[in-house]
Amino acid sequence: MDAEERHERRLTARQDAARLTADGVRAVAVSWVDNAGISRVKTVPTARLADAAHRGIGMSPVFDVFTSDDVVTTSEHIGGPDGDLRLFPDLDRLTVLAAQPGWAWAPADRYDQQGRPHPACQRQFARRMTDRAAAHGLELRMGFETEWTVVRDDAGPGAGDVAGRGPAYGLTRVTEQSAYLLALHDALDAQRVDVLQIHPEYAPGQFEISTAPAGPVGAADDLVLVRETVRAVSAAHGLRASFAPTVVAGQVGNGCHLHLSLREHGHNLHRDPIGRYGLAATADSFLGAVLDALPALCAIGAPSPASYLRLVPSHWAGAHRCWGVENREAALRLVVGEPDDPDGGHAELKPFDAAANPYLVAGAVIAAGLRGVLDGGPALPEPVTGDPAGRGDLERLPTSLAEAVGHFVRDDALREALGEELCGAIVAVRRAESEALAELGPEELAEATRWRW
Repeated sequence: MDAEERHERRLTARQDAARLTADGVRAVAVSWVDNAGISRVKTVPTARLADAAHRGIGMSPVFDVFTSDDVVTTSEHIGGPDGDLRLFPDLDRLTVLAAQPGWAWAPADRYDQQGRPHPACQRQFARRMTDRAAAHGLELRMGFETEWTVVRDDAGPGAGDVAGRGPAYGLTRVTEQSAYLLALHDALDAQRVDVLQIHPEYAPGQFEISTAPAGPVGAADDLVLVRETVRAVSAAHGLRASFAPTVVAGQVGNGCHLHLSLREHGHNLHRDPIGRYGLAATADSFLGAVLDALPALCAIGAPSPASYLRLVPSHWAGAHRCWGVENREAALRLVVGEPDDPDGGHAELKPFDAAANPYLVAGAVIAAGLRGVLDGGPALPEPVTGDPAGRGDLERLPTSLAEAVGHFVRDDALREALGEELCGAIVAVRRAESEALAELGPEELAEATRWRW
């Protein structure tokens, strides 16, 4: 980031600050997501926004090796009390928070004190992978499904009294929590988040929100904003929201499915009139490579030991490395879309959950898919119909975080894309989480991680 760019940022931020002040905004939350999937933050008075945009906000690099319970581990390149980074708010995503009066929010990119991109910045990693795809003529659109569980806020530290005991997907649950859900719709609309739908999910007190597709970085920004909006609206209604992969052991957990589609030079690669299942050859190779890399990608998208309480067969979690056309039990679901929609059709990755850093998920999936496109990797195998459970010819995805990390460290393409600093920090955090929680049974593990996300 050069001096001229910093000067332009300061001028823009002064105008933004004046607008925010006129709207009654007194402070701005500048956030990033760490490798454990926790949204961390520094806040500044609105009057200091221009200075933050020009010089950044100081932070320690050690946050890259924080675990989800705030234990500090270390890696070969990152760890210890030394060093400093600068958080630069993305002014294009500056958003007045409708559910938190007086506050605005912006996601941060991280740089060193000389203005060079921090090599372990997850948001810039997602942008680099987006740019790498664009250099080969590929445009990706992504969107996340976010699931969460709400309980009464006065229910104590346990799973508590879930809010909305109506049946799965039932209108009763919407009726029970109609004011809460309406407030959530209103807040997201005011924040210009394009919501496709909100509905009750399978587990007691569980809901899901789907947002419209955007570029990979924008989709990850939307997810961060959606989660914090859910938290704020929940608190205002006497509720507490959990995005943990497993809220109650043995129940269906909270997923965070990734939807993605590809275009090449403006053409929808999911609408090829002669392609297999409507997929152009490039999309077939991209998705085939993603499917091949899923065991390693689980270390990114299912990053907690508690993730593997959720990632079990016959729970629509995508526990087997297979794909299917509109098969919600397959790890990769091909969504055909409406026949008369020229922009319809995309793919859904089901094994991921809300403990994941969405920027890492977006960037790693692009990196895995590009390997297939550029190296001529295998196309998708034959699709699977029905429940894959019990079939001896299908590979089960990792059943533990340690197993997923083993696949991840052997994936040279992912390691190259992430770089030594970011890759090393991810591995260190995953291993620390695995070791810290290794002796816990399912109920204890769910309890230990229930309120971390």
